[in-house]
Amino acid sequence: MVSSTIDLEVRFAEAMKSIARRADLKGYVEQTPAVYQLLQRAAAKYVSGEERKDALEAGQRLADKGYALSLEYIGENATDALVCEAAAFELSGLIHALAEQGVAARVSFDLSHIGLSLDDELAYKHLAVLAEQAQDADIELFISMEESVKTDAILAIYKKAAAAYSNLGITIQAQLNRTKQDLSDLQSAPGRIRIVKGAYQEPEQLSIPRSTALNERYVQLIDQAIRMGHRLSIATHDQSLIDEVIKRGWIDKPGVEFELLYGIRPDLASELRQAGYPVRIYLTYGRGWYLYLCHRIAEYPPNLYQAILDMTSTEKVNPLLDYL
Repeated sequence: MVSSTIDLEVRFAEAMKSIARRADLKGYVEQTPAVYQLLQRAAAKYVSGEERKDALEAGQRLADKGYALSLEYIGENATDALVCEAAAFELSGLIHALAEQGVAARVSFDLSHIGLSLDDELAYKHLAVLAEQAQDADIELFISMEESVKTDAILAIYKKAAAAYSNLGITIQAQLNRTKQDLSDLQSAPGRIRIVKGAYQEPEQLSIPRSTALNERYVQLIDQAIRMGHRLSIATHDQSLIDEVIKRGWIDKPGVEFELLYGIRPDLASELRQAGYPVRIYLTYGRGWYLYLCHRIAEYPPNLYQAILDMTSTEKVNPLLDYL
């Protein structure tokens, strides 16, 4: 019975990842007000709001409680140059707003939001402008990792930009079989590394599923990154991994921190912060929350129960209350 339940959850997670990539479903949600508003209530558990001011207000309240921040204007796979330009413009506005507000925060984004799906050079052009602005504002930029078909391009753009700007970081996914070598190849890039398990649906020959083996690989990557001298963001909500990091003393090393997604395990974030460990909250905003919501449900299927409760509740969803 237990094995059949686990198998059902695995199949459900894969189905949700497939749904996340369905452009037709995403378009239907975004163009159907009643459906959009309903699912938006579920997304509010993990997304601070649709406007920059929503993220800045939530971020300020979290910062006041001692959390570090990473803010993302959410979106990906933009295939219109004007949309890419608008996304880069919004990220520029976010950088300037954080500098004016005096909040020590990191700015994260997908390269496919600013041009990668159209042209590598377009993505690099926008990245270079943002890196220059962020460097002047003493703000760190962080490139997220996407599907494996984009990994080579993302790493190439990152390495090129990191050679010119010192305020860039990169995300790597433990689920991909190639990641150990990718990390080794980043030896000359001084930026911070963020290690995630990986939320994308990938071919079996390229990755491993959520399992004990994946946890073991995640730990090996942490060890490798620390031995290479990288500053490190350990981005996981997995209690066993967090306990292992604490046990090995890695979290006490300079430049090492825990990073947790907004709305996921706020009790764990509070517990770690109260214990004196550095904790960063990854906070998103914007209208492009469809894929993000699907991934949050896929990585922990019981989140579907919470999503349904949030959609049917008459009360406004406010994850901030769980942190404060």
